[in-house]
Amino acid sequence: MIDVQRLRVLRAVADHGSFSKAAAALHLTPSAVSQHVAVLERSLGAQVVARSTRGVTLTQAGQIMVGAAESVAAELEQAKQQVERLSTGRVQLTVATFTSGGRRLLPGALTRLMATHPRTLVHVREGEPEDTLPLVRQGAVDLALAYHFDGPLPLGPGSSSSPQWTALLEDPLHVVMPKEHRLADRESLDIAELAAEPWVLGCLKTEAYLRRYAERAGFEPEVRGTTTDYFFARSLVAAGMGISLIPSIALVPTVPGLRAVPIQPPAPTRHIGVATIGRRRDGSHVTTFIEALREQATHQSEIPEQRLPAAAQPPAVLRD
Repeated sequence: MIDVQRLRVLRAVADHGSFSKAAAALHLTPSAVSQHVAVLERSLGAQVVARSTRGVTLTQAGQIMVGAAESVAAELEQAKQQVERLSTGRVQLTVATFTSGGRRLLPGALTRLMATHPRTLVHVREGEPEDTLPLVRQGAVDLALAYHFDGPLPLGPGSSSSPQWTALLEDPLHVVMPKEHRLADRESLDIAELAAEPWVLGCLKTEAYLRRYAERAGFEPEVRGTTTDYFFARSLVAAGMGISLIPSIALVPTVPGLRAVPIQPPAPTRHIGVATIGRRRDGSHVTTFIEALREQATHQSEIPEQRLPAAAQPPAVLRD
């Protein structure tokens, strides 16, 4: 019989890429981690990790077992919640979300959920998709409000069971600039027209995306600042540091003196959705919550004037 604890150890090794880092995360010694993996390999009759001076990587057998470990962990967490519901009458829902999506979509969805299922105990965790989507697989969260660009979902290492993805909203990025900028009155912009502009950005992934689009347009962007907050990035634009690339749902609340201009197709776009896995999706409270998120996403799509704000004229400056 395969020991569940050894599966947990293998999953930690896959997540952290080394015995020592997995040991630190599990509060074990590296020797104990190595022994757990060795015993697992003997019980399976197959090697689950390939060891090298650069760390460890999963073999094909190891990937299969990590997928099994995640399924077991998710089922055990589901069973724990069902037992708790029997004793307390309450249902728990743990939701992971990225910042801008949570701010614009989550409050209205939570309001509807609590009105329909008032005995639901909700927990919210903030994080980027590359951190939260693996938590869905592992059963640590029930669902994740997440996004991806034009690549696959960032599910993390050792993934053999992918979450079910429910698309909610296309979230195109816009160029944000001072309303006095020479290009601020344009209906749309080709990104090649911005080759000479300095940039301040609100996300490292947005910077990577900008560089990819700029390379296609034949220029290297001058990035003067990268933050982890789109509102802060827009404040830096208002201060005259440069222009920025901001997703539609992060354009509210407005920053005085700025203008958001769409990018001509093919425009960079975030694909926003919700990820769930296994039987967790079948609960009526989960179904209600996903439907509420869909309603909020539809509402966002129907009010483009809030997503493309043209700020009011700033007060005049008196000069001698």
